Amino acid sequence: MLLCIDTGNTNTVFSLWDGTAFVATWRASTSHQRTADQYFVWLTTLMSAQGLAEVQIDEVVISSTVPRVVFNLRVLCDRYFHCRPLVVGKPDCLLPVEPRVDPGTRPGPDRLANAAGAFDRHGGDVVVVDFGTATNFDVVAEDGAYVGGVIAPGVNLSLEALHQGAAALPHVDVSQPEHVIGVNTVECIQSGVFWGYTGLIEGITARIKREYGRPMKVIGTGGLAPLFAQGEPLFDVIEDDLTMHGLTVIHAYNKENN
Repeated sequence: MLLCIDTGNTNTVFSLWDGTAFVATWRASTSHQRTADQYFVWLTTLMSAQGLAEVQIDEVVISSTVPRVVFNLRVLCDRYFHCRPLVVGKPDCLLPVEPRVDPGTRPGPDRLANAAGAFDRHGGDVVVVDFGTATNFDVVAEDGAYVGGVIAPGVNLSLEALHQGAAALPHVDVSQPEHVIGVNTVECIQSGVFWGYTGLIEGITARIKREYGRPMKVIGTGGLAPLFAQGEPLFDVIEDDLTMHGLTVIHAYNKENN
């Protein structure tokens, strides 16, 4: 069975792929101090709770925006799963279509996985809006190549910065307010964040489409995508597992071509 690991700046997602579907998904906070043994104990405990044995894992694919985490994940694969993981973004990892960006530029592995997953499910000419620590806009061309995008501060990152930078403002949860005009501090912050990011998404996707010059589908992914879809018709479709699906696509491509 294939274990897909997507390490972001805040969280790391582990998903088991049986060849046709994801049979289980777990999430942990990202920490470069977590050892291979700690990963194994945590993961196998959760697997046992769902009746899954660790011996089923014989292949691993990793996407990581935190390079320091990869070492211990490699040790995990070698020590406990007896395999060499495929790490997206490394020279030995082939991509279905190479990205077309400035020479020397290395797109984030999560963006490469998003491009592969989006193209496999929806074809080309798409914009992926990925809500994470940063809010990424990934542009996928007609042939499936990642051709660039936009990086904006993430929603929770902005909230945390607001809380830390303004002593009188509390930390609030992200939610859709009942009214644009808040009548208390919490409502004012929620309105600013929710409708501010709604405008950011609308504005950036509109500019991308205008610059690209062709009809494009907009795909939302990441934990906050369903929330922002409630306010305005921002997305043509929401994919909660797009990055992980992209990892399976890249893994399958490497098995076929190596």
